[in-house]
Amino acid sequence: MIKKQLIMEKAIELFAKQGFKATSVQQITEHCGISKGAFYLSFKSKDELILALIDHFMIKFTSDIDYLVNNTKDDSKLLYTFYYAMYQSFQKHSDFAKIFIKEQTQSFNEEFIIKIRYYDQKLEELILSMIQRLYGEEIGQTKYDLTYIMKGFIKSYSELFLFYNLPLDLDLLARSLVEKTDLLAKHTTIPFISNELIEMFQQTKDNEGLEDQLLEVLDQTVEKLNESIEKESLVLLKQQIIEPTLSAAMIKGLLKNIENDPSCKKASYLLRSFFESKIDQA
Repeated sequence: MIKKQLIMEKAIELFAKQGFKATSVQQITEHCGISKGAFYLSFKSKDELILALIDHFMIKFTSDIDYLVNNTKDDSKLLYTFYYAMYQSFQKHSDFAKIFIKEQTQSFNEEFIIKIRYYDQKLEELILSMIQRLYGEEIGQTKYDLTYIMKGFIKSYSELFLFYNLPLDLDLLARSLVEKTDLLAKHTTIPFISNELIEMFQQTKDNEGLEDQLLEVLDQTVEKLNESIEKESLVLLKQQIIEPTLSAAMIKGLLKNIENDPSCKKASYLLRSFFESKIDQA
């Protein structure tokens, strides 16, 4: 596990400088001070390493943001908390953020594109849930447009400090975007993205790729917890993944038990994504 982490950390440094395509396994192993054999014990290929890096950073990123949003009880602070946390995370993981943005426009790897689309969809869902929470039926016709506008804000303003090294005042940026978002939410009247258009773009959700990773995260989280309702809930949810027996209402209750525990935020996010369709039925 330590060697795997080393490879991921060193690979990020090279990918940030050279990009995915120009960086070879040989360069990665030399930068790590390990043999190629040691590399292939951890990853079957460079592509597998790249996908592991995306999962590692994006799950942490999305689960952190999701946790903050769900634990912000004051609606007047919700958008500010969201924007501030987004850009703070970009700043903290700037090397990965640069790679992530650049490679989206350059990659022809189908697995990479599918993976990127998965996390992009999760961000859309998070933004949409915030919009509905804040504005309700008032923006029923324009909620999808506002979702895409907010995604555009995030991408465009992040490039200012990721690629142009401009000084960044996180507080000012977050307050500025809150004002813009609020004005658009309250005064936009002509929708472009309709429910029908969203349905056309909606992809079938597939949890197969998530299951192995989810079980690994659950094992790691359970191991760190003392005996508690959170630990018991995680054990039951893991069993539900392996052999489904619980009702949707029971799953929802078990997820409720862990959602406010900071040590469970990654597991909570992944579990809610995995059981999403069952929760909706409860």
